[in-house]
Amino acid sequence: MISSTYQTITTGTDLFEVRLNPVSGFKALFANQPFEAGEELFVFKVKSLRDTPTYLTVQIDEKTHFEFEPEFLQYMNHHCDPNVHLDLNNYTLVALKSIQEGEEIHFFYPSTEWKMDRPFACHCGSEKCIGIVSGAHALSKTQLANYPLSPYIKSKLD
Repeated sequence: MISSTYQTITTGTDLFEVRLNPVSGFKALFANQPFEAGEELFVFKVKSLRDTPTYLTVQIDEKTHFEFEPEFLQYMNHHCDPNVHLDLNNYTLVALKSIQEGEEIHFFYPSTEWKMDRPFACHCGSEKCIGIVSGAHALSKTQLANYPLSPYIKSKLD
């Protein structure tokens, strides 16, 4: 979604900026340039490892979760029809579809999370909306088949 209701609060790099929605108070990550489907947007690093999930971590395996480096990537919100995915084999952010300059960057949280620390009701508005976002454990293999999944989530489904 390209939104003018958000206000820029920080620029992470020339590629992205974090914006604040003054009404909801939520922050989101937006593209500062267009990207093509399949394009690698960014290589990220692991800032720290944790043995329990938080709302800011990404799951690697049963007991390992990491925080992003750089931190601005933590502002990627969930969407049931995402425009990026996290390639956890190469630690890259990859475009699933063309992304316009000014478009919000979002991914499908259950693609990396088996059971989320803080489940929530999704209001993405997509025809694919799953309703409650609580992790891959709550979805069928059919529902998950349309998303690129992390190696850990794939292993849990086998």
